Amino acid sequence: MRLLVIGGTVFLGRAFVADALARGWEVTTFHRGRSGADLPGVESVRGDRENETDLARLAAAGPWDAVVDVCGYVPRTVGALARALSPQAGAYLYVSSINALRPWPAAPVDETSPRFECSPDAGPGDGRYPALKAGCERAVERDFDGRVLVLRPGVVIGPGDRMRRIPYWLRRAAQGGRMLAAGSPHRTMQLIDARDLAAFGLDRIAAGGSGTYLTTGEPANATWGELIEHAVELAGAGTEPVWVEDAFLAARQVPPFVTVPLWAPPVEELAAVWDFSSEKALADGLRCRPFAESVRDTWTWMTEQGGMEEAFAEYRYPDQTLTREREAEILAAWDARESG
Repeated sequence: MRLLVIGGTVFLGRAFVADALARGWEVTTFHRGRSGADLPGVESVRGDRENETDLARLAAAGPWDAVVDVCGYVPRTVGALARALSPQAGAYLYVSSINALRPWPAAPVDETSPRFECSPDAGPGDGRYPALKAGCERAVERDFDGRVLVLRPGVVIGPGDRMRRIPYWLRRAAQGGRMLAAGSPHRTMQLIDARDLAAFGLDRIAAGGSGTYLTTGEPANATWGELIEHAVELAGAGTEPVWVEDAFLAARQVPPFVTVPLWAPPVEELAAVWDFSSEKALADGLRCRPFAESVRDTWTWMTEQGGMEEAFAEYRYPDQTLTREREAEILAAWDARESG
């Protein structure tokens, strides 16, 4: 099997590459050479997906049995790549996002839920991330002549995660002291390891599959309490979690999910943030490792040489997580409330 991965050097793309190599597949990557290094055994084509000359050069390096695109964010750019590779590949797997669906996260969604409106020819300024992801899906469906697979993950975790989610909690636990933990330890989450997502995608390619899947992991496969517990056990240096009520944080205008990573208070606009169905994917072979294994392997990666720096390097979005100073202010106010 010959596979082309667009990207392939960071996190999810790297997981696809590693799994494909382990299967004995021939793997080519296409990227600009800015985010990371290729795994040994990979043939690399350097270029920019927004450059027509680079796309023509890439197409000339084919053919491939399948393409995996993990880094498409602009519909017209995704469409141009799909058109260029259509004569050179039998299948196109596009990694989209649960964000492409309405009315999530306010209400539950599945594969039948409507997508945001967005033209497949939209440019970067023609919508926000959820709509643009929906437009990218339409671009692949319109412009690629072979089999099309669309995967819509929710929160993806595991070693190599540079989005400051699980790594935030591991680093914070390693710093010791009193650590703010938001909301209730019993609240459930639904997460998927990048390696499990990649394995499912490659399995569907190998099986000749097509269509769209929500790939959000097994229902309620983790709780807030388990996340904090695992982080403290793995990295903690006498760390003491302090559970602070949702309403107290909201009153102090602490933004959910990003500032306190993965914290989703029970408010109307986030009522179904962890309520989505992977039933179709699970029925077709998606298998998810235990949450504890994902957290442990993430900590192992972070403690390897250069791992901590890679986990918190500038990547896609600026760091908006809670600073130690702001955390201390909130905890001091919480203590004053409790004592009063």
